[in-house]
This record gives sequence, C-alpha cells and structure tokens, in this order.
Amino acid sequence: MSDAAQADIQALAKGGRTNFLGFVLRLGGTAPFLFIAGQLYGVEALGRYASALVIVELAAQLCALGQRRGLAQRLSEDPRAAAHVIADGLLLTLLLGAAVAALLYLVPAPMFPSGNYSAFDRLVPFAIVPNALTEVALAALAYNYNVAAAVRSRSLVEPWAQVLAALGFYWLAPEGGLIMSYILAKFAAMLVAFWPLVRSIGVPRGWVPHPMRMGRLALLSAPLAGADLVEWGSRRLDIAILGFLTSNTAVGVYFAAQQVASLPQKLKTSFEPILGPVITRNLKEGNYAAIAAQVCQVGFWIIAVQAGIALALGIPGPDVMRLVGKDFIGGTGALAFLLAAEVVAATAVVSEAALVYMARLKNLYISLFTILLQAVLTWAGVTLMAQYGFNQKFQAAAAAMALAFSLGVASLLKARLLAKILGHGINNWRWALIWAAAPAVAIGWVTQQIHPWWLSLMIGVPAILLAYGTVIWHKGFGPEDRVLFRKNVGA
Repeated sequence: MSDAAQADIQALAKGGRTNFLGFVLRLGGTAPFLFIAGQLYGVEALGRYASALVIVELAAQLCALGQRRGLAQRLSEDPRAAAHVIADGLLLTLLLGAAVAALLYLVPAPMFPSGNYSAFDRLVPFAIVPNALTEVALAALAYNYNVAAAVRSRSLVEPWAQVLAALGFYWLAPEGGLIMSYILAKFAAMLVAFWPLVRSIGVPRGWVPHPMRMGRLALLSAPLAGADLVEWGSRRLDIAILGFLTSNTAVGVYFAAQQVASLPQKLKTSFEPILGPVITRNLKEGNYAAIAAQVCQVGFWIIAVQAGIALALGIPGPDVMRLVGKDFIGGTGALAFLLAAEVVAATAVVSEAALVYMARLKNLYISLFTILLQAVLTWAGVTLMAQYGFNQKFQAAAAAMALAFSLGVASLLKARLLAKILGHGINNWRWALIWAAAPAVAIGWVTQQIHPWWLSLMIGVPAILLAYGTVIWHKGFGPEDRVLFRKNVGA
C-alpha cells in the first residue's frame, strides 16, 4: 500500500472511530428521549411531533443546499480564502432558511396534516435555520478532518439538550414540550458547531457577498441538494404517507421504531464528511482504483457494524419497543424491516459519496426513481393492509418493508453505475457476515427465553453483540479492516 493510500485509510479509520463514539453517545441520548416522549407525553403527541419534523427537516435539508458533501469540492477548487468560501455557503443557507421558516410559520398546515396543533407546535419552523447552518459548519470542519466537532454537536449536546428540555417542559408547558425541546436542541448544536469553526477557520475579514456569486453557488449546488433531499426524503416519506392515511397513534409508533433503527444510520452519514475530501483529492489525481478501494473498504466497515447492531436490536425487538411504552410494542414488525433497510442502504450511501462528484445528474435520477418507487410501494402496501382488515401496526410494517426494498434497489443501481465509471468493481458484501450472524441469532433466541423481559434485554443485547463481533473479527476482518480499531496505523 502506498503512503498516500495508507494516509487515506488512516484518515477514514480515524473518522470511523470518532463517529462510532458519536454513535454510542447518540444512543445514550436518544433512548432517554424516546422513554420520556413515550411514557410522559404519549403516543399521540409523539405522532404529531413526528409529522411536523418531516416537513421541518426536509426544509432544513433543502436550505443546506447539499453543502454537507459539496462544500469539500468548493474548498478544494476555489482559490479564495477558506473563510470566504464558507461564508458564502452560510449566508445562502441563512437567507433560504429564514424565508422557508417564515413561510411555514404563516402556513403551518403542511406540518400538521391532522389539523391538531398548539401555539407552541407552530414555532417548530424556527429550528430550520440552526439545523441547516449546523450542517454547513460541520461540513467545513470535516474538510480539515475535524470530525470530533460533529460528535460533540450532533451526538452529545443535541440529544442531551433535547432530553433535559423535554423533561423540563413537561412540567412547564406539556402541550408543546416535544417541539420546544427540539428547537432548543438545534440552537445548542449550532453554537457548539460554530465555536470550533471560528477558532480554526477564523472570521472572513474582507469578505463581501455578491448576488451573482451567490446565485451561481445556488445553481451549482442544485443537483447535489436534490440528491441529498431525495436520500433524506426516503427516510421520511413513509411517515408523511402514514400521516395522511392513518392516525397520529400509528405515526407515533412508527416514529419510535424509526428512531431506534436510525441509530446505525448515523454510522453511514458520519463517514460522508471524511470520505468526501479523500475522494475529491483522488479525483484530482485521477486515481480511480483508490476511490473504488476506499468505497469498498468503508462500505464493508459500515455494513459489518450495522448488521451487528441490527441483530442486537431486532432479535429482542418487542423488548426494545417496550422500553418506550406498552403502546409501542406493536411497532416490532416495522422495527425489523427498518433495521434491515439500514443494512441494505449502506452500499448506496458509500457509492453516492463518489457519484455526487463524478455523475451528479445520473445519481440524482437514480435517487428520484428510488423515492418514486418507495412512494408507490408504501401507498400500495398501506392501502392493501387496510383493505384486508389489518390494523395500523401492520400498515406501518408495510411502509417499512417498502423502504427496505427501495433502498436495496438503489444500492444495486448506484454500485453498478460507480463500477462502470471507475472501471473497478464495487462490492461491500462478504460471506463472513452470514457466519457471524448465525451464532448471534442462536444466542439471541436463547436469551429471549429468559424472564422477565428486562432481564432478557439486558443479557441478550450484549450477548448478541459479543457473539457477532467475535466471529466477524476473526472470520471477516483482515489486516486492512482492523485499521478501524487501531490508532497507530503506520507503526
């Protein structure tokens, strides 16, 4: 392995280790929030909160204009000072975010399809601006391989600020506690992201915004923003359709399952900022073989870790959902399909990390086809379940099944497109994943026989992870894979 390739793997591995810490921290914050939301606020309030978040977070993605990945390319190509390039992106995001937030505040109906909301709920669009600005700030920091800032902002401060605020607002303003805690958490995350940005990049002295430059930036960012919007939308389209076809109760159950299942998703998205600069540098050098190797390497890392997490959370699924509340146990089927969706989507995500620089429009077309396929399958599945008399928990599981199938199709199409462009195969699959899953499933079944349920959960989750991890380490991980868990790579 060349020195440059070894340096790239070291950077990716360091980012992976840091973000795995972020996953653990986010898990520590998400679990208490779901417990508070389910036990104190109830399933209907959680469903109303979820419906609002679909529109608000969709708007935040749009206002960020794909800069989570596109900023790395601009910083590598623009001859101006980095602070000026970043300032352009922040200003454009601020203007778009403020305009969209004002529009949604004046017309709140899209956020609350049931028509049921309080004066506090109506304030949720004000979270769009800090949410979008945080994305840009963290992308700028990741360009310099500062991934720790994202861990502090998104995985430590944001979830725990929301937990504490949700607990406090339950006594102060219970009718708007979930929404107000969300808004406060987004502002807290933004402050934590901007502090290291100002310290490392500095203030953009001498920078003057120009309308033509800002317009050109918006135009160039449109394809990447579209791809981000579609990729993110695929994880919220199901909630939107459920919100129109079912009740707040069904949406609340599905949202709880989705929050549990989306924990491993952070492993995928957290690699993107660190993978982007590595890919853009190899693109400038025309080193397509290195790009293919990096996509395959990171893809296997993600799938290997996500599969273990999916088994640990999916096998004791009823007990995991019971932690949120008794009313949420019916979401176990949806949880199983959502966890499977995160595993099959890994190939699409790592392939897209390169496609957004090499084939933006083709990548966007595949993403649009994927979300259209998901919309059709979700609508058809939910409608058929209702017609045949299945309750809303089965309808939620149908929506999750549609998501898993659609993301699997996207993975196949994007991997094939990238392989054709690079001239090298893209394959993140290894048979060792099956060997590792087999003992984990067996041990999971045994631990499920333990009573009471909370003891089964306490013993089962670590036992499943231990069995899976032992086999995947010895049978699946080679020397280049173990770099992910070793700090002194070049020693």
